[in-house]
Amino acid sequence: MSKHSPGKLLALAAALATSLLAACGDDSTAGRSDVPDAALVAQGKEIFRNDTFGDESQWTDALRMHEVISAAVDPVTALSVGLKVDSEALPAEVVQGIQDGSISLTSPATTVALLKLNAVVGVRGTVENISGKDTLTRVGITCALCHSTVDDSFAPGIGKRLDGWPNRSLNPGAIIALSPALTADQKAVYNSWGPGMYDPRFNFDGVNGPQVISPAYGLEGIHRITATGDGEDIAYWNRYVGVTQMGGHGSFIEPRTGVSVVNGSDDLISSKLPALQAYQLTLEAPPPPPGSFDAAAAMRGKALFDGVARCASCHSGPEFTDANLRLHSPDEVASEPEPNGVPSYASRSATKMYRTAPLKGVWQHPPYFHNGSAATLDEVVQAYNTRHALGLGADEMADLVQYLKSL
Repeated sequence: MSKHSPGKLLALAAALATSLLAACGDDSTAGRSDVPDAALVAQGKEIFRNDTFGDESQWTDALRMHEVISAAVDPVTALSVGLKVDSEALPAEVVQGIQDGSISLTSPATTVALLKLNAVVGVRGTVENISGKDTLTRVGITCALCHSTVDDSFAPGIGKRLDGWPNRSLNPGAIIALSPALTADQKAVYNSWGPGMYDPRFNFDGVNGPQVISPAYGLEGIHRITATGDGEDIAYWNRYVGVTQMGGHGSFIEPRTGVSVVNGSDDLISSKLPALQAYQLTLEAPPPPPGSFDAAAAMRGKALFDGVARCASCHSGPEFTDANLRLHSPDEVASEPEPNGVPSYASRSATKMYRTAPLKGVWQHPPYFHNGSAATLDEVVQAYNTRHALGLGADEMADLVQYLKSL
């Protein structure tokens, strides 16, 4: 029988949890380079949530998605492909109508009404009254489409916004494949991606190798933002996505990959990059939910992380990454070779290498690795144990997983 009383055991557990949080760098101000300008951050928040950069040229004029939405995308369909609804944008009468069933969730007209309210996260629609009927005439997307979700506080897929969280239930390929402007072969590729996956190189090299949608939080103090470390600030990533993926008006030129894209005759992106970056740098990684990990096991896992498991040799410093110091060749990482025999994602990048991913908030966004090849943190640890011949036993791997859940 234990010599400790129940009260002493509770105190011990509390002390372990407290020391663990301290070891994990739970200070929310740690690593902050300066105090952000409130007005600039507010401007960036508006851009992140609502600015399309003029990408209606792609989503309306080229892909004709406004036609698809008006004809076939009811709220049930929209939620099924991972689109989210901001409950705080819903008037009381709409909330009541959804609750009592008087508002149809199987009618595309309801989706148009939600777009008119700017309640669909990451999608902006222009709704005009034509012949007495609300008609969706233009549609575009924002950063929030892929890099925000909701807390499901109203219903699954409907709740308060969580900016920066990757929308891993979003199926962007299936959404794009709805376009009547695409060929059957193109639709087949897009439909093959699945939820939470997107290939930001496919439109350049034609290789079908989708990657997981990445978090946009926890980026303060990190100079290598993308999985392959192509750019050294968030503005690089924002310009790349805004121009080459969203279809926003502006230019992106990358001599290392030969990518040179100019959309439109105006630039609706460059002037907004400082504010957008300022807002993103305020988005902190979410702490683990209470009771989501075993504190005592996590403390043992931390010792392994810093010691024989050698995790800290790369996942180092307060942000758990050495990305500011170096990149790694594909033969060093546990996520290679790529699934399905496709070329290394690094080979399709500017650096041909990988950064070490930051680990804060890692509990929140399965699947793992750049290509989603590990479904759980258990599989992540198993992959490293095998690839690097760490020799960890089952109990040690379990403890290491608990530590990762605590970050």
